[in-house]
Amino acid sequence: MNFWKNLKEKQQKGIMVLAPMADVTDPAFRRVIAKYGKPDVLWTEFVSADGLFLGGYEHLVKDLAFTEAERPIVAQFFTGKPEMMEKAAELAVDLGFDGIDINMGCPDKSIEKQGSGSGHIKDPKNAQEVIRAAMRGATKNGKNLPVSVKTRIGYNKNELETWLPMLLETNPAVITIHARTRKEMSAVPARWENVKRAVEIRNEFVDSKGKKSETLIFGNGDVTDLEDADKKVLETGCDGVMLGRAIFGNPWLFSRSTQSSFLKVLGKNPQTIQKSTQGSANIIERLRVMTEHTKLFEELLPHKSFAIMKKHYKAYVNGWDGAKELRMKLMDAKDADEVETIVGDYIKGL
Repeated sequence: MNFWKNLKEKQQKGIMVLAPMADVTDPAFRRVIAKYGKPDVLWTEFVSADGLFLGGYEHLVKDLAFTEAERPIVAQFFTGKPEMMEKAAELAVDLGFDGIDINMGCPDKSIEKQGSGSGHIKDPKNAQEVIRAAMRGATKNGKNLPVSVKTRIGYNKNELETWLPMLLETNPAVITIHARTRKEMSAVPARWENVKRAVEIRNEFVDSKGKKSETLIFGNGDVTDLEDADKKVLETGCDGVMLGRAIFGNPWLFSRSTQSSFLKVLGKNPQTIQKSTQGSANIIERLRVMTEHTKLFEELLPHKSFAIMKKHYKAYVNGWDGAKELRMKLMDAKDADEVETIVGDYIKGL
């Protein structure tokens, strides 16, 4: 049942996965990514385990919708309560997910107050109980879904030497290390030497039964593209890399084909790209996919504010002459039909 081991055996360059991001990696965007540049593994947005079972199920379960094309897919939950995590894991089994991930790195203060997110770093014993609870829930109905953890190197300071062994004691399938502390947020560059150290700690770790750890270590933070990710795998020895913000405006991010990456074309010649046939074709493709994304958002997430799409428009429409004017029009669009009309008129003028 542990698909992670199968991936590890197949991927010589390291396992490449997409980070869970609130109001970004929603069901609509995941469908687009799966179609145009699928990573080795997809994550859902993080979902409150407490919210699911204390009155918010009907709303939150929509964030857990996925298609077969997105497999393998991992459901990420957050909570400070072991009993709630166990129920969330059981739900993930019922919904057919391939794995379960626990958010132990989110710096949001409201989440930390619940003893969740980065708050787990302050209470390692409870963190262990939450992981074990997820593992109990993951064995429902004869299943045994792998449980993973996403966290940081520490809270106010680097605590990797004590924090990581506490996590390794529970034997999760994967631990993803965001190479910053909670205090640092994203204000400083990610320090990937800490990912290298995490690999060393994992390699040195032996549990109470004398068994070496088989937990995979992934790195996360400031990764720009697959080439950068490959380099970091070689430098640190990590088993995989989680890419996050680089996905904005670039659902082709995980495609190994250079021809499918619009950003790479733009990066080579941003000033004259619109003047070339290849450039115009790439702009049209980019806008077409953006429109497709918008329609999916409206179809699948009618309960969410359409304004969420604006962050995507800023990323999709950027880097060529005339992009600013188009972007300004899109910011005022009220629905998918209006976006399609604006884009159609723009393409006619190319």
